[in-house]
Amino acid sequence: MERITTAEAFQEIISGETPVVVKFFTTWCPDCVRMDNFIGDVMEEYSRFAWYEINKDEFPAIAEEYQVMGIPSLLVFEAGNKIGHLHSANAKTEEQVVEFLQPYY
Repeated sequence: MERITTAEAFQEIISGETPVVVKFFTTWCPDCVRMDNFIGDVMEEYSRFAWYEINKDEFPAIAEEYQVMGIPSLLVFEAGNKIGHLHSANAKTEEQVVEFLQPYY
């Protein structure tokens, strides 16, 4: 998963026609580490998406703009629009993530 390191890169990435999944995380988040244990398999299964991650603590304005209250959160973007948001409370297992992604695939 490629890491987003600038606000400009974030805007460019989410503006494409190809759907992208952006994982919001922090370095101190135990649930983020848990997600990292299974997200690789999900990325393989849902390879049509481009996958990125962004550190919520480094970009609080972006997190606020897209209502990322908890971490990890997965957001699906297409053509600059947020079309899906999996909140942290519902992103604890591989099954929850797969169920969330299916309608956008």
